[in-house]
Amino acid sequence: MKRINRIKIVLVEKDRTSKWLAEQLGKDCSTISKWCTNSSQPSIETLLQIAQLLHVDIKDLLNSSMDESLSKE
Repeated sequence: MKRINRIKIVLVEKDRTSKWLAEQLGKDCSTISKWCTNSSQPSIETLLQIAQLLHVDIKDLLNSSMDESLSKE
């Protein structure tokens, strides 16, 4: 499974929980869990909301495509 987002990592770095994020976004905790495990992905609009809530750049929520291409070499 490809690790597309870093939501779980950034939540830990910001001392926030997935429950807190679910409450802030008005989403079900199971939805947030799927995002954190990369089994599904939020929309770009939702990623922007998450970035704003966590006071990070939206790029901080995504794994670099460069990292993946380097690992294939």
